[in-house]
Amino acid sequence: MYGYKKEFKGSFDEACERTVEELKKEGFGVLTEINVKETLKKKLNKDFDNYKILGACNPAFAFKALDAEKEIGLLMPCNVIVFEDKGKVFVSAVLPSKMMNAVENKELEKIAVEIEEKLKKVINGV
Repeated sequence: MYGYKKEFKGSFDEACERTVEELKKEGFGVLTEINVKETLKKKLNKDFDNYKILGACNPAFAFKALDAEKEIGLLMPCNVIVFEDKGKVFVSAVLPSKMMNAVENKELEKIAVEIEEKLKKVINGV
């Protein structure tokens, strides 16, 4: 598995709001927000379930990671998704420790574990 997921007992919009709130509590800001449903409708005229990708960044950890490995920006920011599937709402975050398997840098591995703990707290808090 490369993500950490939880079902949310509420609406899609509530899940989006709560996710952003929980990210803030852990020091993350949302740099990007992609509304996949709207984009697919606009670009391809295809219907899709509610689905948002939030590009989350914790500046302190981003600095540490970039200082340890300049090209780590290829794997940043940390994606958090909120989506509907068969009438249920889910929130999920990438597991940085899994992404770091491709990067051979011990310092980054430690940073990834710290970030992952924060992201799991976010998901658990939603």
